[in-house]
Amino acid sequence: MIALTEQEFRMKSDEALESARRALLPLADSREFEVELQNGVLNLEFEEPSDARFVVSPNAPVRQIWVSAMARSYKLSWAAELGSFALDGETLPQLLDRLARMHLGADK
Repeated sequence: MIALTEQEFRMKSDEALESARRALLPLADSREFEVELQNGVLNLEFEEPSDARFVVSPNAPVRQIWVSAMARSYKLSWAAELGSFALDGETLPQLLDRLARMHLGADK
């Protein structure tokens, strides 16, 4: 595994957060939750079925993207083979989509 330089990490993490934001917009529009990218941090804000916030932020010293959601923390590292930040093969957009659907209750 090749470690990213800080500059590479910043570039790839910015791209990853923007890509995840775009990927979530259709779900956010249909299920009425907010997806905001501000100051390098991605926030998902839910009012239904309960108030909740998911926070997605880059952690430059360890070259990871950290996700705080549903009382858990997820630490995603760069996976060159996937071209994405991932945890156990699940990319950032996939993880956020799964967690958002779990929070919303996918069966509704």
